[in-house]
Amino acid sequence: MVGPLPHVSFADGTRVPALGLGTWHMGETRASASDEIRALKAGIDCGMTLIDTAEMYASGGAEEITGEAIQGRRDEVFLVSKVLPSNASRKGTIAACEASLKRLGTDRIDLYLLHWPGRHPLRGTIEAFEELRASGKILRWGVSNFDTVGMKQISSLPGGQNCASNQVLYNLSTRGIEFDLLPWMAEQSMPLMAYSPLDEGRLMRHPGLGRMAGQLGVTPAQLALAFLLTRDNVISIPKSSSPERVMENRASADIALSDGQLAELDLMFPPPRSREPLQMI
Repeated sequence: MVGPLPHVSFADGTRVPALGLGTWHMGETRASASDEIRALKAGIDCGMTLIDTAEMYASGGAEEITGEAIQGRRDEVFLVSKVLPSNASRKGTIAACEASLKRLGTDRIDLYLLHWPGRHPLRGTIEAFEELRASGKILRWGVSNFDTVGMKQISSLPGGQNCASNQVLYNLSTRGIEFDLLPWMAEQSMPLMAYSPLDEGRLMRHPGLGRMAGQLGVTPAQLALAFLLTRDNVISIPKSSSPERVMENRASADIALSDGQLAELDLMFPPPRSREPLQMI
């Protein structure tokens, strides 16, 4: 590690690292818990202090792992969690948040997201978010897996102007959001969170990316993350259960890609030329 991590600002001025820590698939077995906790702690130690989790991940198990990892260090961390759409009625959102707070062992969540659009009216979910924000149980709220149309719908609802972020699938292989969603969010001063930034590991097996990474003396994962770190207003949240891999991810912030190298990546992974349906996992 050479330089500091780049940061991204929320509309309220809060700054967070552009490279954080994901927890999807953590907490699924107690046998892996100690490694997962060590990996999260290693990330915090090296400045990757944004941790993303959700009540869905391992049915709350990932939140419990996160809670253990941040014990005694809560004030160092920007904590993100999510409510399932099936729980996102007004009363259900508040109950789900209370349960997440208990599993996380904290009195507040920095950013609380609706995991994806569901059957409950957004108006009621937003009302619950605003109630939780007024009580201090969450500091800000947002959504996940919403396209541009959905984001505009939210912004038109009472309280919708307080939506702080949108978390979507974004990586070199999945660039459709660059056409409309990413620019729209930038206009709103609303950071975009990129989940699965390594395309669930598939990018690490891409032959062209592997060749380019070898020429640069980095790994394919580092190159893929370095690409996202050139995008303004984007927070990447790679998941790893290995402290060593976390440190490798952190080193991606020290890779400076030239215009020529970015053009080479565009040839390998063409950006969108028209609006595309939002992809999600």
